[in-house]
Amino acid sequence: MNEKLIIDLAGCSTQGESGIRCSYKHHPDNRGFDVLLEMVRFAMICRRCEAAPCVTACPRNALEKLPSRYNDAGVLKRHNMLCTGCGTCALACPFGTVYTDLIPFPSSTCDLCKGRLKDGEKPLCVRTSDGRVDYTAVDPSTRQDLVEVFDGIVARVADGAVWRPLLRDQKPLEAGR
Repeated sequence: MNEKLIIDLAGCSTQGESGIRCSYKHHPDNRGFDVLLEMVRFAMICRRCEAAPCVTACPRNALEKLPSRYNDAGVLKRHNMLCTGCGTCALACPFGTVYTDLIPFPSSTCDLCKGRLKDGEKPLCVRTSDGRVDYTAVDPSTRQDLVEVFDGIVARVADGAVWRPLLRDQKPLEAGR
């Protein structure tokens, strides 16, 4: 079982991100965790439609759905150099959850502090998060409160909550699942 970075969304929402530090050199002013949290939140807000009208509506092909190696697939990625901010994707979203300001521009992403891991240390965000972020071996498919949104990065939803994208052809969750 691989170790993963687990972000407690409820904890970060109630206590805020302040104080959580990041050592990722590509994010000046220590904003690395803020950027990562923004990407994770969007991955959870977007309903990941199978047809993805926001992707097909973009006149510049600036949006794409990420491959299925991530939980439930369909996370959107916006290409920095193609997006003009026209807002067609927001107009095409049948759920009203896509806003041009909300879709992140992931030019560089978290490297899970590979250098620190080599030295036997946990990522800096784990050490400075007061329990809101953890790095441990976990299999997200065995727990209903965990969603792997990116490779090695898992979001923990509120206690007792179950998350999955809302797809039109899915049956409702049965009690106890």
